Parts: sequence; C-alpha cells; structure tokens
Amino acid sequence: MNGPTHGSDGDSLHIGLAARLRAYFFAGILVTAPVSITFYLAWQFVGFVDGTMAPLIPPPWNPRNWGIPGFGLVMVVVSLTAIGALTAGFTGRLFVRLSDAVMGRMPVIRGIYSAVKQVFETVLASKASAFREVVLIEYPRSGIWTLGFITGATGGEIGACFDTEMVNVFVPTTPNPTSGFLLFLPRRDVRVLGMSVEDGIKMVVSTGILTPQAAAPRAIPVD
Repeated sequence: MNGPTHGSDGDSLHIGLAARLRAYFFAGILVTAPVSITFYLAWQFVGFVDGTMAPLIPPPWNPRNWGIPGFGLVMVVVSLTAIGALTAGFTGRLFVRLSDAVMGRMPVIRGIYSAVKQVFETVLASKASAFREVVLIEYPRSGIWTLGFITGATGGEIGACFDTEMVNVFVPTTPNPTSGFLLFLPRRDVRVLGMSVEDGIKMVVSTGILTPQAAAPRAIPVD
C-alpha cells in the first residue's frame, strides 16, 4: 500500500518542480525581452540612419570607414539643431513663411502639411499643455470609467456653445493609443489623476496589466 503513495509523492514533486521551472522561464522572458527588444530596435535605427547618411559624406572623412557606429545619428541631431537655430533669425522666419505659403497652395499636400505641422507644434511647443494630465471620466455611460488625457481647454465655436468651462479629453483605444475619441467635457466632470502621462500610456498599451502605484485622485474644483 505504501508503493502507490510514494509514487504519488514523486509525481507531485516532479509536477511542482516543472511548474516552478516554467514560471522561472517565463519570468526570465519578462525581464530580458523588453531590454533586448529595446536595444535591438535602437541598434536597427542607428544602423538605418548611418546607412542613409554615409553616402553623403566623402570617403576620406566618412566615420563609417573608421568603424564608428552612430555617427550618422549624431549628424542628424546636430543638423536639426542647427536648422532650428537658423530659423530663429529673420532669414529663417522668412524662409518658413515662404515655405508655408508654397505648401498652402498645393491642393493635396496642403491638407497633410497643415495637419502634421499642427500636431508637431502642439506636442513640441514649450507652452503647450497637451497630454500633460491623465484623467478619469465616465464613458461610455455613467458608472463606467475610462482613462483619458486632457489636450487643452475647449475654445472657439465649440467652447462658445456652452455656459460652463469645458476641456478637450482624448480617450485612446487599447492597446493602440494612436487612435481614439475626442470628447468635450465639463471641467467639473473630469477627475485628474496623480500618475504621469507616461504611466497612463503604459497602462493603456498593456491593457491595464502595468498599473502605476496608487495615488489619490484630485477632483477639479467647480467654478
């Protein structure tokens, strides 16, 4: 009678060890995969930029022949910085206005150019408040809460339609935060969270798996 008992204990010990090794294996993937993929994508991007910039440099001064990786990326950063510095002057501003006028007269290109320029001006402007606050709102109905990002105060013709202060809230889709819904909500109905925008985006992309440390939400005061 003791034989089956020992066999059962051995089987359970074997199953327990296998489950533990499997858990360790997946834990190793969870730890190493994000780091490895990040470094791989970064290395691929540096290689792509170097391959694009290398033909533009004469061979005697080409750092690619010296075995220095990443020099093309440094050149891109330096070039963009120099262009930004030049556009700050009178000649640069004149060139920008001229290019805006030319692009604005092209039938198909002007729509794309205007949209892209507005997005970059909103995101990169130092005084912009877009995507600076993570909020909770009741959507799509009362009692159901979703994560959103305040993109600014509602103004213009839409803002004039309301007697109370309104805010623009972007509600992203999961797990792709580049698409979503634009909502106009009363400021008093928006609950601002303490988490950063980066943590909010991580939570959306991970479908709620990556949850930041709890922080007490602060309700926006009613006017």
